[in-house]
Amino acid sequence: MKSVLFSRFFILLPWILIVIIMLDVDTRRPAPPLTPRPYSSPYAGGRGGARTPLRRGTPGRNTEPRNESRPPQPPPEPLLPTIYAITPTYSRPVQKAELTRLANTLRQVAQLHWILVEDAAARSELVSRLLARAGLPSTHLHVPTPRRYKRPGLPRATEQRNAGLAWLRQRHRHGRAQPGVLFFADDDNTYSLELFQEMRTTRKVSVWPVGLVGGRRYERPLVENGKVVGWYTGWRADRPFAIDMAGFAVSLQVILSNPKAVFKRRGSQPGMQESDFLKQITTVEELEPKANNCTKVLVWHTRTEKVNLANEPKYRLDTVNIEV
Repeated sequence: MKSVLFSRFFILLPWILIVIIMLDVDTRRPAPPLTPRPYSSPYAGGRGGARTPLRRGTPGRNTEPRNESRPPQPPPEPLLPTIYAITPTYSRPVQKAELTRLANTLRQVAQLHWILVEDAAARSELVSRLLARAGLPSTHLHVPTPRRYKRPGLPRATEQRNAGLAWLRQRHRHGRAQPGVLFFADDDNTYSLELFQEMRTTRKVSVWPVGLVGGRRYERPLVENGKVVGWYTGWRADRPFAIDMAGFAVSLQVILSNPKAVFKRRGSQPGMQESDFLKQITTVEELEPKANNCTKVLVWHTRTEKVNLANEPKYRLDTVNIEV
């Protein structure tokens, strides 16, 4: 009997060992992931497109969600108002020199459009070439001053400034105009770049001091509590606006809202054109003081010394015609 049991035991022993080994190997295998495998939707990629795996359910406890948030985008910068600089000019020995100096200044001003108006019956080659090399947005106009207005003591550049105003109104006659500022930039002045930063925020009419004008070192609006209350000037303090042409800027919207506002010939005296023009569009109480409440000079009414050409006809002229 014992021999039969022993014989059966030894027959089953190998099979028992095999079963034990298989169970031990199976328990050492890594457990399958708790999250389901990605599911491919037949509609994810569209007809004929590649299928994109879609995840079903929410992430498991031990899985980190994907961070798909984008960094916040900065707000769009406000549109920079365009400065329209109207410059009357006429033919003279220093014309190119003064326009070159002014062009070098305006070239450094962002978002500026130069309106150059010649006192002539036609556009000159000199000014046309200068504008072509200036490298800034510009418009070249021309209108002659009638001979009867060229007498000493009469206002100058009236027709040229009015031509610039007419061009602006014609340009923006359709639709709403973009933000802009108008400035009368005579070619014999000297301008600080800071001045253009100051005038760009003009809401209606802004003002500031002007150096070397009126027989004084400077003229300026007198300001109290942020309002213009008078004028520091050396000539005709009784003027409604005792200010130089280089001492103010006007919002483009104001120009367009007052289509009849122009520089006048009849009834206007020398030195009074600024007042005659500003009276049509604003009041002293509405003026906006700039340049640290009108305590900084950022523009100078410089005048080029009259050129001495007395020796030109005395000597033989050059065989080469050089533009000066």
